[in-house]
Amino acid sequence: MKASTLRAWSWVHKWSSLISTVFLLMLCVTGLPLVFTHEIEHLAMRQAWAPAHPNGSRLDLDQVLSVALARKPGEVAAFMSFDEDRPVVNVTSVTPGGKAGVYSFQPIDQTSGDPAPSVAGHPVMEFLLKLHTDMFLGLPGMLFLGAMGLLLIAALVSGVVLYAPFMRRLPFGTVRASKQARTRWLDYHNLLGAVTLAWLLVVGATGVVNTLATPILAYWKDTALKELTRAYDTPAPAAHRSSLQAAVDRARTALPGMQLQFVAFPGSAYSTDHHYAVFFHGDTPLTAHLTTPALIDARTGQLAAVAPTPWYVKTLSLSQPLHFGDYGGLALKILWALLDLATIVVLGSGLYLWLAKRKPAR
Repeated sequence: MKASTLRAWSWVHKWSSLISTVFLLMLCVTGLPLVFTHEIEHLAMRQAWAPAHPNGSRLDLDQVLSVALARKPGEVAAFMSFDEDRPVVNVTSVTPGGKAGVYSFQPIDQTSGDPAPSVAGHPVMEFLLKLHTDMFLGLPGMLFLGAMGLLLIAALVSGVVLYAPFMRRLPFGTVRASKQARTRWLDYHNLLGAVTLAWLLVVGATGVVNTLATPILAYWKDTALKELTRAYDTPAPAAHRSSLQAAVDRARTALPGMQLQFVAFPGSAYSTDHHYAVFFHGDTPLTAHLTTPALIDARTGQLAAVAPTPWYVKTLSLSQPLHFGDYGGLALKILWALLDLATIVVLGSGLYLWLAKRKPAR
């Protein structure tokens, strides 16, 4: 490798690392507990609960929706999701024209209409997730962290290019323990960087995809679903919508053999202004993260379309569990956590090496 090429790669590695290190450290530190979100929330928020009438009939979805909105006057429904292991329907509602990200979440006992214990996120975990996702800055924060993810990928690629010429005289994995501290930490930095390389590329790339969730969904609505919106000039008014229960039943008929996941109401992020979007997923570890919506006309209650999500939405759906290792059980989560800790050492040692190099220069 020519000296000029080496200097160019070294410049890319140094500045892509320095610019992103503080933010990547924040992402690693907040991401560590987030890997175990389900386990932490199960221990912290577990409550003994039984439905009011376990053997009785259940309210239909229109009744559940009416009960939920009666407790939140002035709000409109945005989403409805369903617990898999208990007769609870979760209703998410928002204030029309209200601040983005502000919503009400109500778990409803479907056997009685009474409030059920929440399985929503623990406040601390919600805080960490928000910090990890967008630093409380909304879409600009998400896109900024996406840019930091691209810098991480640049640092990894340039690190691989630089590793060979710098380590060509040493066997792979050598740690010169008898040398001075800076040399030892350089060897640790290179070794752990090589060990975590593939994982960091996966987590970095999926993190970048996750930061594009809002533009991806907006593009999906403006392209794949555009044809479905041309029939109407104005959004479907909440007071004149067809039966929600009938819409879900019709969607089940259109997608037999799939599991009901959630309903997105007209005007929400996952639907159009004119349709109930009833989402279903498969029952295998892979297909459980791949959803297919049946779009039901909110005015007439008729099936408008079954709209398989395009490849870019499927990529988003798969990148989210892959980013947190949330698809292979506790063993995979532990592996994710160990690699996360190793990454913290890589980032911290890289910062130390830069600071130690500057001291003699001064």
